Amino acid sequence: MPGKRKRTKLEQARHYLSGGGVLREDSDDELGLDDHPWEWMYDAKAGSKSDENIIGARMGSFECRIGDIVLLKAPASNEAWVAIIWNFSEGEAEDEDGEVVKEKQAGMLWFSSDREIRSKKKRTDCLPNELYITATFDKNALTTINGKAIILSQEAFSRRYVNAGGKIPKNSADHGKVFICRRGVNSRTATYTDEFQWEGVYGGKDDMESLLDLVETNTTKTRKRKALKSIKEDDLEEFVVGDEDDPQTPRKRRKLTTGTPTKSKQLTTRKFATPTGRKIVTKRPLEFTPLGTRLLSPSQAQSSPYQIARSTLHVSAVPHALPCRESEFETVYSHLEAAITAGTGACIYISGTPGTGKTATVREVVASLQGAVAEEQLDDFYFVEINGMKVTDPHQSYSLLWEALKGDRVSSAHALELLEREFTTPSPRRVPCVVLMDELDQLVTRNQGVMYNFFNWPQLRHSRLIVLAVANTMDLPERTLSNKISSRLGLTRITFPGYTHTQLMTIIQSRLEGVGQVIVDPDAVQFASRKVAAVSGDARRALDICRRAVELAEQETLAIEPAGKENLPAPPDTPSKTPGRQKSAATTKGIVTIATIKRAINEATSTPLAASLRSLPLASKLFLAALLARLRRTGIAESTLADVVDEAKRLGMTSHNKVVEQWLLLAPAIALLPATEEGAAIETPSKRGRQTTRQKEPEKLARMLGLGVAAQELAEAGIVGLENRHGDRVGRVRLGVSEEDVRGALREDEECIGLGLGG
Repeated sequence: MPGKRKRTKLEQARHYLSGGGVLREDSDDELGLDDHPWEWMYDAKAGSKSDENIIGARMGSFECRIGDIVLLKAPASNEAWVAIIWNFSEGEAEDEDGEVVKEKQAGMLWFSSDREIRSKKKRTDCLPNELYITATFDKNALTTINGKAIILSQEAFSRRYVNAGGKIPKNSADHGKVFICRRGVNSRTATYTDEFQWEGVYGGKDDMESLLDLVETNTTKTRKRKALKSIKEDDLEEFVVGDEDDPQTPRKRRKLTTGTPTKSKQLTTRKFATPTGRKIVTKRPLEFTPLGTRLLSPSQAQSSPYQIARSTLHVSAVPHALPCRESEFETVYSHLEAAITAGTGACIYISGTPGTGKTATVREVVASLQGAVAEEQLDDFYFVEINGMKVTDPHQSYSLLWEALKGDRVSSAHALELLEREFTTPSPRRVPCVVLMDELDQLVTRNQGVMYNFFNWPQLRHSRLIVLAVANTMDLPERTLSNKISSRLGLTRITFPGYTHTQLMTIIQSRLEGVGQVIVDPDAVQFASRKVAAVSGDARRALDICRRAVELAEQETLAIEPAGKENLPAPPDTPSKTPGRQKSAATTKGIVTIATIKRAINEATSTPLAASLRSLPLASKLFLAALLARLRRTGIAESTLADVVDEAKRLGMTSHNKVVEQWLLLAPAIALLPATEEGAAIETPSKRGRQTTRQKEPEKLARMLGLGVAAQELAEAGIVGLENRHGDRVGRVRLGVSEEDVRGALREDEECIGLGLGG
């Protein structure tokens, strides 16, 4: 056996920073300092070398056999991992380059510590060095073995260390190697066996089957699960995403493992080493004079139905339940529950246009799962949300994930190293972690390293990491990410379609159920829903439009009330042929109608660019319509001025727009010429007299001068880019703003009817 080597201070510092396992001066003393390859030890009586005849493994002078109790390396934990070697076998694993290689593995029967049992029903009489034997199996590489451990009963442990007061001295070679076991446990259900003497139930590999049967028969395997369909909407009220003060939030249950306390600092008087002649003054803490506070009640803040409607229609208001997303909720719930229960990693890609309820549905699913954890119906798990729009650098997601797992704040590069060690090292007591990666396209880097790591970690055997990747486009992995990354994303993909107008109506009406007075007309809700569904199906846009419409209706009400308070005589009724129309107009004051929705939509789309486009002259609008038509026809961003003019003539002739025909396509100077001068007269002998007809082609010509001036004005405004050349007709022109902005501004313009801007 090689001699022991004491750790240097640098190695100790690195060990502490990485959150290493049990820190012992003689760590790895049994395995030695040399990295020898592992070799199998076969049964000499069997005569053949196969997996069934393997009885042990050897690395240098260190040997371990079936039935031995061993320690496993724990680079990211302050506790040792202890297990009984059940069997040996050859397995496959991925190396650093992603290639599948063969490795020597051992099946482990794990011991569990008290910290692994995350349940309110766990025992409170656990001893400092006590472990519980479980019925949990796992396969691990032989390279994770860190030595042998010793398990004793409580009486044998007390006799062995009677001189040390029943504790293992830190300078002893047994420190971190000797443990007590007096019960078995099922860590998932927190059920224990009766107390036993370890020496009486286990003496070697011949007692492994009886020990496993003792644990399985005296503990409960599974919890009583609640079916998904039994989760009612009333129960979802109390399942909200936990905040920092919520005791059910998993991250608040963990303790910080940083060695430097931050909250125990006290203000001390500054002392000078040598007299300086200055007068030392101790500053008193700044005190604030308490001021009178005013308490606002909800009844005052929401005194009118308009205020209640505005607050419920706000996009930040959390509803009691998400309507029209029941199937997507069940799909995400089933995948997450299965992955947490099985203790495996998973990647789920969720796509859909903005405002289709992707993030809200995932949060509601996580809240429901956390409620099941609180009711002891599901294993505990961590949840962390990483939003690509809220991080300054995509690599910052490493720090956020490590802080959620361990509670430590470290740099991004250090967090990456720690996460690699954490997910590549076996741990029987690792808690599953659910990561929501929202706005995935904002986390894409040049070398795509962040995406690769987050999609590769769930594929590792011991990670228990579940990644929910949320993006707005369905083909983001194939379009942006490399094949190496998109293949690791897996086949579990959930698409959220855009809301239909009936679903949008259901969402808006569910928000308005709490308003006592009807202030939104059902026809207005249907009109807003159809408008939004025809464009994008964005629920947030529909809620914003309805909320703005409620504000406009409230302003109308406030404008009417002062006039109503004065005792002014009512104006006399004017005789009308339609008295019912006057009555309906008077009763709709203060109620959101279709006209109010139209005003709200116009305000939502009235950007400075849209207002500028609507105020353009007719020639400029025709020029833009011709440029867009040319762009759609050819697919080329640039066109010549001659092609745009010809396209304008074609649009004007086929649009049947009288305004365009009257002002832009007629050429009066040509139309008034005699037919003989043009040479287009046609004689018809069979008819009376001489009849002249004109061909439509020379009559309707786009005015080159007018469209040229329009193009110049658009170029000066920055709406188009125009290339100046000696020949005007060969100058190139291209659109300088978004095509959707032009179509959105001129889609409902009366002068642009029939010019192809509606699609």
